[in-house]
Amino acid sequence: MTQPISPAVRYIGVDDKDLDLFESQYLVPEGMSYNSYVILDDRIAVMDTSDCRTAEVWLKNLEEALQGRKPDYLIVHHMEPDHSACAAALLEKYPSLTLVATAAAIKMLPQFFPGIALEGRTRAVGEGDTLPLGAHTLRFLLAPMVHWPEVMVSFEESEKILFSADAFGKFGALELTGGLWCTPDTDWACEARRYYFNICGKYGAQVQRVLAKVAPLGVQTICPLHGPMLRDTLPDVLQLYQTWSSYGVETPGVFVAYASIHGGTAEAAEKFAEILREKGCPKVAVSDLTRDDLAEAIEDAFRYKTLVVAAASYDAGLFPPMHDFLWHLQIKGWQNRRAAVIENGSWAPSAGRVMTEMLSAMKNVEIVGDKVTIRSRMQPSDLPALEALADAVLA
Repeated sequence: MTQPISPAVRYIGVDDKDLDLFESQYLVPEGMSYNSYVILDDRIAVMDTSDCRTAEVWLKNLEEALQGRKPDYLIVHHMEPDHSACAAALLEKYPSLTLVATAAAIKMLPQFFPGIALEGRTRAVGEGDTLPLGAHTLRFLLAPMVHWPEVMVSFEESEKILFSADAFGKFGALELTGGLWCTPDTDWACEARRYYFNICGKYGAQVQRVLAKVAPLGVQTICPLHGPMLRDTLPDVLQLYQTWSSYGVETPGVFVAYASIHGGTAEAAEKFAEILREKGCPKVAVSDLTRDDLAEAIEDAFRYKTLVVAAASYDAGLFPPMHDFLWHLQIKGWQNRRAAVIENGSWAPSAGRVMTEMLSAMKNVEIVGDKVTIRSRMQPSDLPALEALADAVLA
């Protein structure tokens, strides 16, 4: 089923409500949307395709939108297979079709579609190049490493629509998360935040460059490759992206993340969170890294200014769920934050040393307060140290 974005632009994307893991790693309990669009003018441009899981439905949507006409261009903003899987099938179906993409994307095509015949079928575009369709004109802006090197976005000049590739996307099938358009009542930020930091978090500087390119264009609508279309909420969305991509603090508060083997570390972490609340901390978020979604923990670590990590010692090192969490923070570019450390060890505590080393290796991370060491189970004698650490965290 197709839906109008405007009289000349139609949504032809597909919801995948049965997908359990996006990119084989991110839980998506409400599925995923693979967004695609078509601009109907003197010449017709198809804006991206879909994942192979939904190819049949996507092709039907395209045919419905075309109403017997033939497309002139396939615009490939991003080569990742959840957006380009139908490109070869479309080139085969429409022999006169020209595929428009960056030179880097065109070079990747044979990697995804071995044996594809491309001679005379592609057009490489660069920064600021335009493609007139009639009343509509697409202007292309390069967006390397947002979040692949071949990415571009396109700006339709007459309607001021930004086709933003993976930028401004979110998890969730549209049918299950509020429909085609984001409204002021839509809870867009939660799953958009988890999506951004886990997929684009490392590339804040590159996102900043794209935001700077887009700022003077007067964008009125954003059409991303995942999630709802953005119009009424654009100021709030753009402000969040500015905060996220500059590694700023979105929400005042503290995030306590713990990894406990037999419950002793969990008890200490929960007590510490209680102390923070009693001392007036505006928001305390807590995550059990052995059970909670790791992607949500990554999201919260970026959301708040201060992270408190509490973990058990393990094999003279660090309990693996905490090690995995900190390693993910490192590869996602976590920075400009404060951190505090609580360790547990029954005979030779080692977790604090490893956590401190991993945190100190990250950019602009300040370790605050004195490390607190719990021996197996929290004792009343541990409370003054936890109180002192809470004071340091809140200072």
